[in-house]
Order: sequence, then C-alpha cells, then structure tokens
Amino acid sequence: MNLKPLKIGDLIAKIPVIQGGMGVGISLSGLAGAVAAEGGVGVISTAQIGFRYPSFDSDPIGTNLRAIADEIKRARKIAAGGIIGVNIMVATKRYEEYVKAAVAAGVDIIISGAGLPVNLPELVKNSRTKIAPIVSSLKSVQLIIKYWLKKYDRLPDMVVVEGPEAGGHLGFSYEQLEDIKALEYDKEIHEIVEHVKRCAAERQADIPVVAAGGIYTREDAERMAALGVDGIQLATRFVTTYECDAPLSYKQAYIDAKKEDITLVKSPVGMPGRAIRNAFLEKTKNGAVPHGKCHLCVSTCKPDKTPYCITDALVNAARGDTDNALLFCGINAWRANKLEHVHDIMQEFA
Repeated sequence: MNLKPLKIGDLIAKIPVIQGGMGVGISLSGLAGAVAAEGGVGVISTAQIGFRYPSFDSDPIGTNLRAIADEIKRARKIAAGGIIGVNIMVATKRYEEYVKAAVAAGVDIIISGAGLPVNLPELVKNSRTKIAPIVSSLKSVQLIIKYWLKKYDRLPDMVVVEGPEAGGHLGFSYEQLEDIKALEYDKEIHEIVEHVKRCAAERQADIPVVAAGGIYTREDAERMAALGVDGIQLATRFVTTYECDAPLSYKQAYIDAKKEDITLVKSPVGMPGRAIRNAFLEKTKNGAVPHGKCHLCVSTCKPDKTPYCITDALVNAARGDTDNALLFCGINAWRANKLEHVHDIMQEFA
C-alpha cells in the first residue's frame, strides 16, 4: 500500500510521519530537525524544555519560554525547510504563555493534548501556526470540534488520535490500559476519522487525521491507513536513533528492555503512563522519593503530596542517570535492538 504525502493546510510532509513529542529533553531540535529534513514533521516537546539552562532551578517557566525560541531556531537550521512543530501539554502550568512563545518563534504547527485545548484557536489568532488537538476518544473530538466551531468558528488543522499503546502519560484509565483488547480501539479510530471527515466536508475543508500509539513499522502504518487515517505519529521508534536528543544510556535502556519490562505506572501528576521497569520504579514502591523545590511543570501535580517529583525523574533520564529516572516509553520499546539513523526509518515509510 502506498502512503500518500500528509497535507496540513498549505504544509506538505512528503512522508506522512509525525515524530511524536517526547519530554523532558528527548525530542528537541536535534531529532525534530532531522525528521523534518527527511520530509516528515519534526516535533519539539516543550515539557521542561529549559532544564539544561543555569536559570532553570530559579525560574523554570521563564527559562522554558526562552528555550522554546532557541530550540525552534536550532531545529530550523537542521530542517532544510522542513516542517517544525511543538507539542505543548494543556496541563502545563501557564499553558497560554508556552503557546504564545511558540507562535512568536514562528513554529509551523502546535500539537496539544494532556487535556482538551479549548482556547488554542484564540492563542494562535492572526498567525500562520496550524493547530492540532490530541484526542483519545470519539467523545473528545466531538466536544473539541463543536466548541471550536461555536466559540471561534474554527476547525482543527489536523487531529491526532493517540491510542492506548502510546508512551508517557495516557488518556485512558489504568483499568482500560490493563485490558487494551477490550477497547476495540481500531473501531474507535475509524469512528473518529468518519466524524472528522464529515465535519470537514460540511465546511468544504480538509482535516487530516493522524494515528499515534503502538505504531513501529511500515506494516503498522499500512494497517492504520486501512482505517482511513492520513498519517501516523511515531515516537518510541525514534528514541533509538543517533539523532535523538536523549543520552546514549537512555537509548540503551530501550535496546536492553524485554517485553516484560514495559509496564504501566501511576504518575504523580494523576495520569497513568507507560515506562520501562527499572531501579527507580522499584524504589517508588517502597515509599516516597524525597524531592526539592517545585519546578512548576503541570497543574495537576500537588508538590506536598506527590510520591516523587516527575520533573526530577524525567530530567535524570535526559541526563543519563537511568537508575534514578522515569523512563517513559511506548508499548513497543522492547522491539528496539540497535541504533538507527532517522534517514533509514523515514525511508521505511516513504
């Protein structure tokens, strides 16, 4: 089956692959620029994006906002005219400021989940930046399209459907994730595609739908295309690339992981997630892990009650301290057995 180019308004990705946003510090300018240069959509995660800057501990939000512009600029230099996006979680504290910083930096598209981005159209008003909500159910896409049309007379430029096999924080209950087959999620994807296309047709518009979660190979992509989607989002597959911004020890943890090492976790920010079982997760079972000053990451975290600081755990991962880190991953992380180049992966989906 041929995979057609992905058209997002006036943006065209010749290879219909979006590289999923991975925070903290896993998908920055290096990976995003490389994917964009190969004809896909490279995505920078804004989650604690400024963690490497000296001012991060004293002014995390201000530092992150400066880092957004810096990373987009760096990615542009690598991308050779390709498409650069950012992933911004709705749950991010002072979310609106992050969106405005990305728009000011001239980003091509903002992909936004971890909550419904109800006010996103207002935040990108009078800009060329495209907007794409991440949804996990037909109900959520119905709600967001209805609200955007009523409040802003605006449709999404793209919709990303993130399924239960994705990595990091997930838009499902812990119980649902323990029995993924019962969700019959392919049916949900098909129904979402039908609804989005119907809404688009009513406005003589075109809204591409992209499937995310558990997609690793060309065969996976073709199965999604058969459900009617226009493109796919890959994240886990790109972690074990030479170009990924993660340290080698993080990539090696994926390569060393066995299928039984991929586990569900209860994140301290109130959402279930998926990660690689390691010494850190074992430590969290025995009680709270001490943490210092709050880094103002997401609005759902309660610093005085959290069993550990998720920023600390993810920063440790990005710095290579994998024994003291939360190693987020997708369900197929165990399939990685070597380092690859972004070019070779993209050619698989060309």
